[in-house]
Amino acid sequence: MPASALVDTGAIVAYLDKRDRWHSACQDAFRQIEFPLLTSEAVLTEFFYFVRARSYDVSTAWRFVRSGILTVGSITDADLSTLSQLMHQYHDRPMDFADATLVHFAKRESLNTILTVDVADFQTYRIGGTRRFRILPGRVLPG
Repeated sequence: MPASALVDTGAIVAYLDKRDRWHSACQDAFRQIEFPLLTSEAVLTEFFYFVRARSYDVSTAWRFVRSGILTVGSITDADLSTLSQLMHQYHDRPMDFADATLVHFAKRESLNTILTVDVADFQTYRIGGTRRFRILPGRVLPG
């Protein structure tokens, strides 16, 4: 089954962490979207870094990753020049490698919806240089 949207590191962390200020908004966003969600190995690397840094249960993180909610897209040598171009294009943000993989996947897989808490970054990035992302959950209200 093809992915319906992309998912970034912060949205996964917030979805799983009840203490995260984005938790409720991300849970709502996950309920609005069909699975699976496309992500990258770079996003999973960041995710597991945060799992360790915040002392989360690694087995819970793995259950989520293996639950069928996510599908992991592949990056090959042929994709590297595009990723480099994206990171240079958005050097003023600066765009990290994980974000570059998601912007690349958006174009490659014809997806425009992303679950992320990096709203400002993904409002700036353009799919194929022109199309905007549909960002879920959007902004979280203070409170």
